Amino acid sequence: MTIHLGLAASVILMILTAGGYAVATLGMKLASDQLNAQALTLIVIGLASAALAEIVVLRHANLAVIYLGIIAFESLLVLSISAAVGDTLSAQQVLGASLLLLGVGLVLT
Repeated sequence: MTIHLGLAASVILMILTAGGYAVATLGMKLASDQLNAQALTLIVIGLASAALAEIVVLRHANLAVIYLGIIAFESLLVLSISAAVGDTLSAQQVLGASLLLLGVGLVLT
């Protein structure tokens, strides 16, 4: 039996996938300072949850559209985490991130 995911379910799974990758990225950032159990736990949980959510959503949706959505959500999450941990972005980097998100938005519409 094949179940078709609706738009809301696909978006939720894309957000979960992006969130998993963002959590893994935070773990990698922590591991870059000091490799410890907390960093490894974040990396493993983040990557495992991202992979599982991505597998489910890819069974029911267009690969290109899903990846663009994941990139957009992940970019927003990682930029937020970056600001939260004290990393700063230059004006050029903010402009580049804005162009990335604008381009993804254009492709998804």
